Amino acid sequence: MAAAGEGTRSSRRPRRDPPRRPPRDGYGVYVYPNSFFRYEGEWKGGKKHGHGKLLFKDGSYYEGAFVDGEITGEGRRHWAWSGDTFSGQFVLGEPQGRGVMEYKAGGCYEGEVSHGAREGHGFLVDQDGQVYQGSFHGNKRHGPGQMLFKNGDKYDGDWVRDQRQGHGVLRCADGSTYEGQWHSDVFSGLGSMAHCSGLTYSGLWINGHPAEQATKMVILGPEVMEVVQGCPFSVHIQLLQDQGEIAQGESGRVLQISAAVRYVQLPAYSEVSFFQVDRDSQETLIQTPFGFECIPYPVSSREAGVLGPRATKGAAETSMPLPGGDQELDSDAAHGQEDTLSDQLARGCAPCCPGACQRVQQGRAAFTDVLLGPPPPGYHPFLFLDSLHKKAGSRSRGGPHPRAAPPTAPEPPGGSRPEGRAMEERTSAAAYPGEYVVTIRDVTTPPFLGRTLPTAFKHLRVVANSSAQQPHVLEEGAEASGGRQATYSCTPEPPLPQ
Repeated sequence: MAAAGEGTRSSRRPRRDPPRRPPRDGYGVYVYPNSFFRYEGEWKGGKKHGHGKLLFKDGSYYEGAFVDGEITGEGRRHWAWSGDTFSGQFVLGEPQGRGVMEYKAGGCYEGEVSHGAREGHGFLVDQDGQVYQGSFHGNKRHGPGQMLFKNGDKYDGDWVRDQRQGHGVLRCADGSTYEGQWHSDVFSGLGSMAHCSGLTYSGLWINGHPAEQATKMVILGPEVMEVVQGCPFSVHIQLLQDQGEIAQGESGRVLQISAAVRYVQLPAYSEVSFFQVDRDSQETLIQTPFGFECIPYPVSSREAGVLGPRATKGAAETSMPLPGGDQELDSDAAHGQEDTLSDQLARGCAPCCPGACQRVQQGRAAFTDVLLGPPPPGYHPFLFLDSLHKKAGSRSRGGPHPRAAPPTAPEPPGGSRPEGRAMEERTSAAAYPGEYVVTIRDVTTPPFLGRTLPTAFKHLRVVANSSAQQPHVLEEGAEASGGRQATYSCTPEPPLPQ
């Protein structure tokens, strides 16, 4: 009985079915023993073969072709952990060949792949909407390719591991173009840039910056230029590098010329003591590096016509130099005024007359036939008459007080010689003898690489024309204090040596 009872208890134990086997042929569904995989599709010889769908427990899946149990052929693979999806060719479970990868973070890639990575030629749109078409290696841009950046810039050239390196051309959205060598994604090596302002630079670049760019301007000539009243003169400018060499690789920078007159003239230099300015013509005093203040004064050239104080005022106020002995502003001081210059240009203070500006050619520029005109309306010069009293004696007695009225035109020279009359007319329409300042400003718009060159100044002394019988006395000490080195006459100037 006991044995029978034992047998009865053992017969009541649940029977364990053997593991379910995958279908042999045809269509079927199979859940793997670990329950992580589930396949539904075609079978051949007990293996996945044909079209089917393999699902993963985490939500990932593959749907497409199978060969002898392996993912091979055309299909679509989705990764739940990244959200990315690839549609294209597969070999042994990995994307291999051509296909399209859609990224959850944004963007997509269409092209060649190897072992799941971008490899070969392809077309990539990133999450920012930037577009690259070219070669890939190791999932990175590598080799020749073209890139359209989100700011509108376009690059066509060489790449190394996702960085521009080698030779390439960059066309910026603002119209600037750079062609040359690159390294680590910046200009490096020999290259040329055509800036949107019209400036061009050709030469060596280091870490994205021109190695031989101009850093300052100088006006050639003696420390104090002397010009005969009523005679035109020329102003020659050079752009210099930090080492003092001419920046010959730079052309197209726009320079503007303007002038100013010393607000209070010293008797030792001129008969003109100062200008009384009408209230409606008040001008902001301009600081100069020569130790005195000036107010804008009209300057003209053959191309420009007359550029008066009103036209030059805005530009003059943008570059207030610190007093000092140099003829150029300190670069740091000028750098801090770039925004002011941009604001002035935006408000229309740039010279409207093309002749007031010149473009630099290979680091050099020149303004020819420059002439200081007569004082503008609202500027009333007062003569310093002490030296005239000494010269004229009793002829000056009983005359008006030196500050009672503006000076009158001088008597015409004796005789009726045509050349005498012409000289008189030219002198009467010219600046009074005295101290002036010629200013050269960099008004390149927009500034080249965000930097404007410091303003350059030249001390100018206008002396009376003796043939026009203009009374002018340089009293003792004038030459020593003025540093006079040369006088510019009305004879044609020889060409400046290159």
